[in-house]
Amino acid sequence: MSERRYSKEHEWIRVEGDTGTVGITDYAQGQLGDVVYVELPDPGKKVARGAQAAVVESVKAASEVYSPVGGEVTAVNADLAGNPALVNESAEDRGWFFKLTIADRADLAALMDEPAYKKFVAELG
Repeated sequence: MSERRYSKEHEWIRVEGDTGTVGITDYAQGQLGDVVYVELPDPGKKVARGAQAAVVESVKAASEVYSPVGGEVTAVNADLAGNPALVNESAEDRGWFFKLTIADRADLAALMDEPAYKKFVAELG
């Protein structure tokens, strides 16, 4: 069984056991516009909760992607190198950025569940 959580910086994490799959939300990709490049972390990199882990560039701007939890990167989505538009097409599924082993599950407590995230986005206007 997987669980999905969201950050106020519009990253999502799908948790399955001790593994988290991280990407940006559909709302975030909509704000960015057409994604043209994604810089992913190297497998083996240790990331802290809230630290920059990746960069996404669009026709409008470049934006940092922060890790919603601390851990060690175990895989990256190689499909994004040849097709960064996957982020626009499927931000919360096939457009994921990286997977990591979660160092401390307590980090998840600081994140929102889907209803709370939807409310948060609705309040942004």
